[in-house]
Amino acid sequence: MSIHEIPLTAESQTFGIPLAGTTYRLTVVWRDPAPGWVLDIADASGAPLVQGIPLVTGADLLEQYRHVGFGCALYVQTDSNPDAVPTISNLGDASHLYLVTP
Repeated sequence: MSIHEIPLTAESQTFGIPLAGTTYRLTVVWRDPAPGWVLDIADASGAPLVQGIPLVTGADLLEQYRHVGFGCALYVQTDSNPDAVPTISNLGDASHLYLVTP
C-alpha cells in the first residue's frame, strides 16, 4: 500500500494528476449555500466522470464509484481533529487529501 498527499490550497483549483497509473483532471471548489469543498473528476480530456463529491472525513471518497475503475482510494483528514471536515481556509494547510493505492 502506498499513501501520498495530493497538494491542495484553500482556493478553487483544477489540475491533472495520475491516479493509479491513469491521468485525471481534478477540480476542487468551495460550494455555497451548503458550504463545503467538493471534488469533480474528469478524464484527461476533461470529460466528466464523477462530480460533486463532498470532501468529508472518515470514508474513502471513491468507494461508491468503484464501477468507474479508479483503482485507488481518496481520504480527507484534518490535523488537529481527524474527523473535522475542511474549512474554507484550511484546505491544504491543516486539512489534507490523501491518495491510497494498493
